[in-house]
Formats: sequence, C-alpha cells, structure tokens
Amino acid sequence: MNSPLEIVCPAGTPAALKVGIDAGADSIYLGFRDETNARNFPGLNFSRSELSEAVRFTHDRGRKVLVAINTYATAGNMIAWFRAVDDAAACGVDAIIVADIGVLEYAVKHQPQLRRHLSVQASASTAQAIKFYQQEFGISRVVLPRVLTVGEITELNQEINIETEVFIFGGLCPMAEGRCSLSSYITGISPNKEGVCSPASHVRYSEEGGQLISRLGGYIINAFKAGEAAGYPTLCKGRFVTGGKASYLFEDPTSLNALDLIPALMEAGVCAIKIEGRQRGKAYLSKLIPEIRSMVDAAAKGDMMPSSGLEMIAEGQRQTAGVYKKSWK
Repeated sequence: MNSPLEIVCPAGTPAALKVGIDAGADSIYLGFRDETNARNFPGLNFSRSELSEAVRFTHDRGRKVLVAINTYATAGNMIAWFRAVDDAAACGVDAIIVADIGVLEYAVKHQPQLRRHLSVQASASTAQAIKFYQQEFGISRVVLPRVLTVGEITELNQEINIETEVFIFGGLCPMAEGRCSLSSYITGISPNKEGVCSPASHVRYSEEGGQLISRLGGYIINAFKAGEAAGYPTLCKGRFVTGGKASYLFEDPTSLNALDLIPALMEAGVCAIKIEGRQRGKAYLSKLIPEIRSMVDAAAKGDMMPSSGLEMIAEGQRQTAGVYKKSWK
C-alpha cells in the first residue's frame, strides 16, 4: 500500500475552509485579504482573526493550513509582505507559499521555523532552478507549473530531493505561471497583482448583432452565438481569426481534470495534488473533494479508482488533461 497523495484544497472564505476539511481535504491553502495574495478578489480571503480561527479548526481535525503570500512585492515597499509572513507565523500556520525571493529571504531570517513552499508563480520547472531555491531559501516543497508532462515530472523528481506538488483539477493556465505577458499587454495591469490574468475591472460583455461579445481592455476576445456557452475573456482561451478562420489558438476554454492520472503521478514521485479555485464556493468543494478523496484512497491501496463524474462542475463543462498528456512546448 502506497502513502496517499496529500489533497490540497482551496478556500476563499472561512465557510469554504470548513467544507473542504469536512469533505476530506488534507490541507487548505488560502490568502490574506490584501495585495500579498494572488487571488485578492473583493469579498474573499481571510483577516488575521479569521486565519487564527481557521488554524484552530483545521489543527483540531489533524489537517494543515498553507498561506499563499505569492505575489511579487512592490519595489521599495515590502512591508505588507513582511507583515504577512510574520502574521502567518503568529497564527501558527503549517507553511507559507512564496514566489518572491526577497520575501523568502525575509522568512528565512525572521521566521526560520516556518515551513516554506515555492509558489507556482515562481515558475520553477527545472532541477537547477528548484535546487537554487532549496539551497538558498530552504524550501521544503515546490509547486510545479502546469507545463510539464508526467514523464518530465518523473525525471525531475529523480534529480531533486524535495517534495513536489502539482495541480490536478480546476482552471488551467497553459502559460508558465508568473510570466504570462498577454493580459498585461492588453490591460497595462500585472496579472500577478490583480488576482487573475484578466482583471474583472477590464472585462465587458455586450449584445451586438445577435451575438454576445466579450471584451478585455477594449479588445474583443470572443463572440458567442445565441445559446453558446460564454466563457470568461481570458486571452489565452480567446478565439482569434487566422487564415480567415476563428479558432482557439492557444487553449480551448476547458477545465483541467487530470484525476485519472493520480496513479501515474504517485508513481512519478509527486507528494501532493492541488485543486485550483479559491474563488469557488462551498457547493463546488462539497461535490469535488469527496470524489477526489475516494480516488486518492483507492489508488493508494492499488484498487481501481471510481469514475469522478465531475464534468458538470468543470469550466464550460469541458475538460482536458492539459500538458500532462501533451507534447507541445
């Protein structure tokens, strides 16, 4: 019998955290209600007092809390990020998830006892990069970008001596996290600081000529016919006309679902699987987490995994295994 993969569940609110824990998650990742958090949406995230209560609730049930301090600090003003590190430590969290090397350095010097995970925003996907972060900042785990195949993850784990975590379900970013320039080119705003690569403040929908038109920063990203499911105007998942034909050039507006690869990821040496969706609600988690729990437990026993039946909660009700099964670079 193998050790089950750690299920790392998102929580945008205290209510979502409780649902995730009760549904069977091993760890909850969340963020403060400020600019240190790459999912800093209005109405979501945690105050300091809410985090303290979340840690108590989670630890009472033998689970863990991971705090994402995963944006890049503002030049010349890193106080908010340093405070976030200190406050997370004071609340007794199990680890912080960090990308900025300045924030990592601060954590090493001022909160050395606090476990450090390297955020996917750092986009470290090579053994050399990961070893650098490990040697310089003592990271215990790296969250791998969604650009690696299972074979590449296997080879990578053979070269490094550190825990690896991968995304398994939810919104799919086909670009290297932390580096995508498409949205910032259109909006003039850093995706890393706005919580999403297409900030809602720059999104517009309008009815024109019998079609629903979606725009980002004044640019038309997609046009939907009557009755066609309309996706959020994310540039990499927009339709573009090339050669007289409109098509999705980069990635279809589909959701990542690599749950059938759980046994392969276990074999590849991955220790944790991560679910995207801190902006999603309690109903999403109450449906998703028990299904993943049963699949992970079955895989650990060497049993056949049950089918997930999660198509209805996938983005656009369409799914893909993403780069895990792709050969493009």
